[in-house]
Amino acid sequence: MRARPIFQRESDDRGLFSVAINADANSKHEVLNVTEIQKAIMNIKNAATDYPIQKALAERWSPYGFEDRPVSEADLRSLFEAARWAASSYNEQPWNYLVATRENSPEFGRLLSCLVEANQAWAKAAPVLVLGVVSLRFAKNNKDNRAAVHDLGLAAGNLAVEATARGLSVHQMIGILPDRVREVYHIPEHFEAWTAMAIGYKADPAKLPDALKERDLAPRQRKPLNEFVFTGQWAKPSPLVVKRDT
Repeated sequence: MRARPIFQRESDDRGLFSVAINADANSKHEVLNVTEIQKAIMNIKNAATDYPIQKALAERWSPYGFEDRPVSEADLRSLFEAARWAASSYNEQPWNYLVATRENSPEFGRLLSCLVEANQAWAKAAPVLVLGVVSLRFAKNNKDNRAAVHDLGLAAGNLAVEATARGLSVHQMIGILPDRVREVYHIPEHFEAWTAMAIGYKADPAKLPDALKERDLAPRQRKPLNEFVFTGQWAKPSPLVVKRDT
């Protein structure tokens, strides 16, 4: 049985990284060319799942680096179409989006200014920026919609998976300036800017500043199912997710 590949990163004098891969159970290593190394680096971002899931879910991750390459209008329409068909409480569809592309420099600058400074530093390279605005009340009766933010998240999830399936990447952000969004875009009462997204094609991490490079090269990690799927009482792992020796 082949061993799971292990990726090791070592800094060289240029601040770049070399990658060694366990080729088999005997830990034989082979030297890879640049193209193969880049592929190997990106492969470590694929989810190491305990159980099978859909390919687009396993491959979805949030890069900090984006290529200087536009996203087609056709692809963007399909991303928002995917968001459109997300589930929502009473079919309220409380999500709204403000979108700007780098091709429209003034509009892009307005939207970029609505992000916190730390996010502006890297998001300015993305070809597309989006603000997610949520309606906090039901349109039919003006009552509070407790599911509104949850449903905005469902729509964003649809959009991110559709993007991944199309070879695009989405980096979602909570670090925005809601009051500035309201001022700049004249957001009406009972609506609130909640999140932002950078959309584009992920870049080679080697081109990023060191701090962001480390984040884009770090393997993805998640809690195991038994830490959040319970049965009977709080914090008691469900038998469904308790692994048994075989």
